[in-house]
Amino acid sequence: MLHTDLIGTVHPSGTGTARPSVPPQGRAPARGPAAHGPARARAAHDAPAGEPGGRVTVAVYASDPVLHVGIVQQLRQRPEVELVDDTHLHEARVSLVAVDSVDDETTALLYRLRHNSATRTGLVVGTFDSGDALQRAIECGVTAVLRRAEADQDRLLRLVLAMANGEGVLPGDLLAKLLDHVGSLQRSALDPHAASLSTLTPREADMLRLVSEGLDTAEIARNTSYSERTVKNVLHEVITRLQLRNRSHAVGYALRNGLI
Repeated sequence: MLHTDLIGTVHPSGTGTARPSVPPQGRAPARGPAAHGPARARAAHDAPAGEPGGRVTVAVYASDPVLHVGIVQQLRQRPEVELVDDTHLHEARVSLVAVDSVDDETTALLYRLRHNSATRTGLVVGTFDSGDALQRAIECGVTAVLRRAEADQDRLLRLVLAMANGEGVLPGDLLAKLLDHVGSLQRSALDPHAASLSTLTPREADMLRLVSEGLDTAEIARNTSYSERTVKNVLHEVITRLQLRNRSHAVGYALRNGLI
């Protein structure tokens, strides 16, 4: 398990993948000086955005320490923003979560942030593997989304200020993707037996086909040129979306419905 603090330092405590986390009572292990003092963080939190002294307090969470430092450095230069120190993460008006994709660990973090009434959560993401991942992010309380490739200083600032003002931000193509996904789910609910090849993406079908041939996670990763983490995430998403029990159940379902 790895944790990231405000300045992007990674603290190893095992061999797992990077995992953003929200410690109890908003505390996080930290190294180095705080961005600003507690009194200033609370004052900025209480003042309305856009008014004198109304700097928006922001907490940044990222699985990649380089990405974390990059976002912190860009926002630190802007007078409209005040980065909270590690002891006041739970008081931030805006929480930015920066990740490559929405996996189980990211979902767990977003779910925890959703229960913090003091903050609004935005997502800076590399890609959404599916409409289901986008839907999960929205259901976990994400009110604004920005692609990592587009996350320059001005766009990050606009995202933060929009969230502080209670606005939602979602690129038009992602909104269309979300609506298509929801529509597909509604059609499936009306006709649960209408399984077709469109139920699985080509990548999902390929991985299930390899599972059916007896390959384990490492072997599937080598055959598909994906990381083992991606293989696990893809298969877990299929199992969750189709409400199945395990990989064997998923293979049986796919074979019965002609999906692989």
